[in-house]
Amino acid sequence: MPRYEAPEGFLARVLDSAEMIDACRARDFSTIFRLAKRAGIYPSLIASRCGMTPSRAGEILKGQRDVIKMTVIEDIADGLRIPGHMLGLARREWEQEGSAAEARATGQGELWVPAGDGLDDAWSVDLDHEQADPQFIVNLIEDQLPQHYDGANYFGARHSIPAVIEHARTVNRLLETAAGRHRDALLRTGGKVAEFIGWLYQDLGDFKAAAYWSDRSMEWAQEAADDHMQAYVLFRKSNQATARASAGKAIGLARAAQRLPDLTPRLTALAAQQEAQAYALQRNPKAALANFDEAQALVAAADTGESSVDTSYCTPTYIEIQRANCWIDLGQPERAVELFERQLAALPPVYRNDRGVYLARLARAHVTAGDLEQGAEAATKALAIVTHTGSGRTFAELASVARAVDGQKAVPAVATFFERFEIVRDRFAA
Repeated sequence: MPRYEAPEGFLARVLDSAEMIDACRARDFSTIFRLAKRAGIYPSLIASRCGMTPSRAGEILKGQRDVIKMTVIEDIADGLRIPGHMLGLARREWEQEGSAAEARATGQGELWVPAGDGLDDAWSVDLDHEQADPQFIVNLIEDQLPQHYDGANYFGARHSIPAVIEHARTVNRLLETAAGRHRDALLRTGGKVAEFIGWLYQDLGDFKAAAYWSDRSMEWAQEAADDHMQAYVLFRKSNQATARASAGKAIGLARAAQRLPDLTPRLTALAAQQEAQAYALQRNPKAALANFDEAQALVAAADTGESSVDTSYCTPTYIEIQRANCWIDLGQPERAVELFERQLAALPPVYRNDRGVYLARLARAHVTAGDLEQGAEAATKALAIVTHTGSGRTFAELASVARAVDGQKAVPAVATFFERFEIVRDRFAA
């Protein structure tokens, strides 16, 4: 007698049914699980495919437990093969043609760097015939960008990418026919959007995509004669170079940013502190501290001068947190610990993503100073954040901590950190 094979996912007629569409729109997972059971995917298999215990799957099926966490929603979408758009998610990797690895390698995957010579290759689709008002689109995107900044700061980059990619596509389409003041406005807004996308990909650890979008932002900023955005992109590219331990390139890019005319104090401070970080990589404390002091003085004297770039996050707290990280590279982790703890207490709640990064760096400082228990505790707190944000920056710092405390699992806090780190590592690998 042939063995029963449960279906891999829902049949098309079930996915297209009004009941399924309404359940997905409301994220009513009790109904979704009931439809799965009706389709022959029994509860224990639902649990297995969605990475949860059978009892938890049963509680959801009975309506006794709500599903709120984005990571669990993503697991359900992947386990039951529910297309991402039905649950308000980005397109899932299994929806691509061929393997995810092939999609990434060729640049054809949704939201990745496009194949060919540039962005336009990915957008060779039929244009709609609506007569969009460029100024209306610019105003709409400008109004929404602060919300995207806050969303990425709190929820993580991966949740913001689909929306801002759509903004970039819209700008690119309108630029095909725009002229005069409308074109200038689109270029300036497009430069902001592309720079932001570059930062989002950098946070996820995809430096190839980050560099691509930074270059697109620079191209649009140069055409618009937007010196402030050009300086900001140079600062961002310097930051990317520092993250990849390319100190000489980082210094050159930071200096290039500071040479542009009529910068606001905060813009100059960002470039100066980035130059300081590169000097710290070179183990040059004199140059590093001098540039940090310059950046701090500029921020202290800064007013709300007009700029095309939002640099409001560049505060004394921001500068000192960057300085704290460099004390580790300069061989004084105790000073780093003191600064991190003081400045983390002053960090606004919206910067949860950055808090994860800074907690991981605090952990690295503790471990470098020989305090394994405090380091493991800080690292475990960072892990709790990275499970929500998916930040590649945070995970890279935590991987460094894991390497440093390898072999020290006799310390209870280290053992707890390793147990949870391995769970998160496997999720990242997947």
